[in-house]
Amino acid sequence: ERSTHHRSLNGRVVMTREEFTEQMCAVIRPSTKEEFGEMFDKIDVTRDGIIDWDKVTSFMLLDLNEKDEGTKSSVISQWKNLRLLSPIHKDIIQNVTFLKGSSCYLTVSRNGLLGVWGENLKLQRTLQITTEAVKLKDLWVTTLVSLGNVNKIAVAFTSKEICFYDLNSKQGLSCQYRLHGLQGTVICMDYWYNPHDGDEAILTLGDVCGQVQAISFTTALISLFERPASSAEGEEATVTISWQELISGYHKCCYTLKHKLHYKDWVNQVAYSSSFDAFISSTTSNVNTLVLAWREKLKPRLKTTSFDIARGINAFDFHSRLNLIATAGINHRVCLWNPYVTSKPAGVLQGHSASVIAVQFITEHKQLFSFSKDKVLRLWDIQHQLCIQRIAGSFPKSLDFQSALYFNEAHGRLIISFNNQLMLLEMKQETSRKVTSHGKAVTCVLYNSVFKQVNGSTESFGTVRETTQA
Repeated sequence: ERSTHHRSLNGRVVMTREEFTEQMCAVIRPSTKEEFGEMFDKIDVTRDGIIDWDKVTSFMLLDLNEKDEGTKSSVISQWKNLRLLSPIHKDIIQNVTFLKGSSCYLTVSRNGLLGVWGENLKLQRTLQITTEAVKLKDLWVTTLVSLGNVNKIAVAFTSKEICFYDLNSKQGLSCQYRLHGLQGTVICMDYWYNPHDGDEAILTLGDVCGQVQAISFTTALISLFERPASSAEGEEATVTISWQELISGYHKCCYTLKHKLHYKDWVNQVAYSSSFDAFISSTTSNVNTLVLAWREKLKPRLKTTSFDIARGINAFDFHSRLNLIATAGINHRVCLWNPYVTSKPAGVLQGHSASVIAVQFITEHKQLFSFSKDKVLRLWDIQHQLCIQRIAGSFPKSLDFQSALYFNEAHGRLIISFNNQLMLLEMKQETSRKVTSHGKAVTCVLYNSVFKQVNGSTESFGTVRETTQA
């Protein structure tokens, strides 16, 4: 109604700067004429002294597009060149992790060599892990996990034992506890502790017999297990504990939980989710592939939910805020699952040409890494279920390899192992709001009419950037 009182130019309603500021101030309060005067000047790019509805809508669309593109530029990662870290390991690397308490990265190989790396990923020292159960030449480490709240590491061996080492020891590595007599060889572990109460912690174990077992600690900061009355405080002697002794309830500072829903399939990954209050585990079987075991209050048993996934999975990751579990499919697919819906996935990310061996969420950006057996790393936009980056051609050429992937989101570092080698991909710091799809000159562009994507490639680093065609 207000606009009908203004002049018409070739059938279009137009407004001067003064008319625009007066009308906007009358409609939108609180506001000032100066603010809307600045807006008028931005809209009137041709400096005609008048604006119409077409100019206003064009300005709004351009302004929203700039903001949207600015947001995208802040979350689409640009990477530094792939870097090979110091080659210290001579055997296959089993794990890469970060110990927050000491601000250091840890790598461990199958023969028990532990690499301690600074926050800048420069090698600080190497330590040899040993256990009294086997000779050094027969030692075989299966997995390692860091116990961040107590500055320890737990290491599992093929000798069906787990040793807990103190990293604060002046002697380098001091074995404080040796847990032996497990029914099966533990091949994967996960450790969680309550950030608000460091005494509460859970160590989850997966073995070759299909068992998922957990040790729930109640006084972790004081002692993980009961120490014999004869041992003096601070004594370096290793406390030996049998698994049978642990499940009998002798140790009052912890208790155990377990399920065998995977039957005799090897459990390839375990995790405890505090947001679900459940244990997550996976196998390569197509029956009970992914199992969620929910803790029930005041009850020693677990309530289980299982997902059957064709051909099984190699790994998973979970995002507590999005309430999603991502699975790395042997069938080349990355699936996104609602933990309460087992019938079908909430989303399927397709694009890999080989078995997917690792997945990892970037929690702040609602994105997901996936890495496949043919050495292709993809970055996905979860909301739109689109691949936004593809990195290939830069990794070691070995045909047969074992790999471990670790992403430190706070530092923007992705570490991938290839047998005994460690490769580092590091994110570049954002220095400009300019939107670019590649960090270097684009040498080739192709349009895929099937997927409606534009694919661009750079000569170096083998990066292909995929975007949806509007």
